[in-house]
Amino acid sequence: MAMARSSSSLAYPERFYAAASYVGFNGSSSDITSVTSKFKNDVAVLLYGLYHQATIGPCNIPKPRSWSPVELSKWTSWHGLGNMADTEAMRLFVKILEEEDPTWYSRVPEFFIEPVVDVEMNVSDIKNPDMKSLTQNGDSLPESKTITTENGMSLETQDKDVVLEGIGSVDVYDQWVAPVLSGQRPKSRYEHGAAVVQDKMYIFGGNHNGRYLNDIQVLDLRSLAWSKVEVKSEPLESSSPTPLAPCAGHSLVPWDNKLLSVAGHTKNPSESVAVKAFDLQTGTWSTLKTYGKAPASRGGQSVTRVGTSLVMFGGEDAKRTLLNDLHILDLESLTWDDVDAVGVPPSPRSDHVAAVHAERYLLIFGGGSHATCFSDLHVLDMQTMEWSKPTQKGELPTPRAGHAGATVGENWFIVGGGDNKSGVSETIVLNMSTLVWSVLTTVQGRVPMASEGLSIVLSSCNGEDVLVSFGGYNGRYSNEVNVLKPSRKSATQSKITEDNPMPESVAPQQNGTSVTRGSEYDHEAGTEGKVREIVMDNADMEHTGSKETSEHYIAALKSEKEELEAEISKEKLQSLQLKQELVEAETRNTDITKELQSVRGQLASEQSRCFKLEVDVAELRQKLQTMETLQKELELLQRQKAASEQAALNAKQRQSSGGVWSWLAGSPQDQKADDA
Repeated sequence: MAMARSSSSLAYPERFYAAASYVGFNGSSSDITSVTSKFKNDVAVLLYGLYHQATIGPCNIPKPRSWSPVELSKWTSWHGLGNMADTEAMRLFVKILEEEDPTWYSRVPEFFIEPVVDVEMNVSDIKNPDMKSLTQNGDSLPESKTITTENGMSLETQDKDVVLEGIGSVDVYDQWVAPVLSGQRPKSRYEHGAAVVQDKMYIFGGNHNGRYLNDIQVLDLRSLAWSKVEVKSEPLESSSPTPLAPCAGHSLVPWDNKLLSVAGHTKNPSESVAVKAFDLQTGTWSTLKTYGKAPASRGGQSVTRVGTSLVMFGGEDAKRTLLNDLHILDLESLTWDDVDAVGVPPSPRSDHVAAVHAERYLLIFGGGSHATCFSDLHVLDMQTMEWSKPTQKGELPTPRAGHAGATVGENWFIVGGGDNKSGVSETIVLNMSTLVWSVLTTVQGRVPMASEGLSIVLSSCNGEDVLVSFGGYNGRYSNEVNVLKPSRKSATQSKITEDNPMPESVAPQQNGTSVTRGSEYDHEAGTEGKVREIVMDNADMEHTGSKETSEHYIAALKSEKEELEAEISKEKLQSLQLKQELVEAETRNTDITKELQSVRGQLASEQSRCFKLEVDVAELRQKLQTMETLQKELELLQRQKAASEQAALNAKQRQSSGGVWSWLAGSPQDQKADDA
């Protein structure tokens, strides 16, 4: 036996401890010092919190009293993780490290990594790869008979008379199988786009180690050979070639021998959603010029083709704001329409799935916000543009985000996803006519089918439907392909009439009556099913001479049906009364809204008047301050004037008094002169 180990396949928790050792955590309290030397401060602090959450658990130490910003940041990072599970902290730790340093594993000291056997390969398998048996959830399946063609390609057969090729060689139903592929596999990724055109699965873009991709890979579903599509630079007739930026979280839709890439996260996002078209004949990209008001740019949205239109719902914009808006793009006129549907829409979310039933009903399931994942189901009637939240039945699914879905007839197959704790291992099926959930199969272990951000597409071979999955992320990035062939029991094609394409249990329902309405239509559906069974039994009984017994059953069933119809009439009357009450409540709500708008208008007017008064008061205060300054200057001038006048008066008085004394002093002298 020869052993081969992939650099990204070290199992947890060993992979986490290898990553922690590489980062520099060795159990001491000063771990953050060595970490900050390799990463930015915010990344180092986050890794510190995740490491302690994984190795110790939730933070129970008190907030540090010291004013050291480093100690406070460490405590805040750890304490902010709350009760996060240690396994989830380990995965997030490794994921952040891979985004910051994709080549970290190759530089981990060899003495730390214990020998791990991830893949066992038989020497004979290496020499004869075409003879490798298929695997089913990790277990080997019985080998089919192999026939070698002239070009050396081997085809597996179910028997000596029937030759099946590609995905048609899978002879196991309702189980995920990993087929043997040839050619160079694409780079592992998640959040990519996938679409099938003429028995070929095209993969575009995605996220690998935190880096966006823009390559186009194609898997021939008949030869099961991978190849890369070379993008040419020749201009198209209608537009010039556009270098397409790497992206992830976009939607890939086949249309008119083109692949349409709608929305998605990019390094430098635009303000609005862009629609890119890849021409499969010329091998060139172009940006389609759309009209109307384009939606804000986003990623993680759902884009569903309904006839000649694309229906977009939700997603997350470049500022990480979650959305729940609804937009429709007409592919013929390339015009966007911002739809304002009635009813209660799904809460803002991203990474959900959507499907259309009977070309009329849009179903939204699951998805996530920044804090939680959802398991709710919402239905939009695209004729009335009304949202509803019908009652789900059967084995109700758990919350999840990042899952993928594909429809086969009236059945909606949903695979993968996660709930911020672990990947979802079940493949579930929703019958869109009855809204009954069931679990089709469950995979074991950390396999690609229990991943987030994987893709799933529908193809067909020899008249049978086949689901094909690719990629995903469950602690490591995947580039594996798995196929599932639904059995007739799990994927029965629905026969839907144009007059009643969907049971009323899926149609929009008024609040408070959904359970009753759902039950009454269950009775109708059950009654119709019994009628069909009795008719079939009647045909058989006619051949065996039991026609009288059959007529007896039909009469009893008709009587039961009449009773049920009477009950349904009562329920419809009650529903009508509730609708009337709802209309009255909406009228009152409209009046209150108008009154509120009037009050808001008055308030705005008063606020404007108050603002003007505040401006006037400010001006008056400024003038008052100016007057006080002038008053002080006036008083100073008056004092100066008074002092000047007083000084002049004193001078005058001194001059006057000086002349008198001179006269008085001069008189005796004159007298003596006279005497002489």
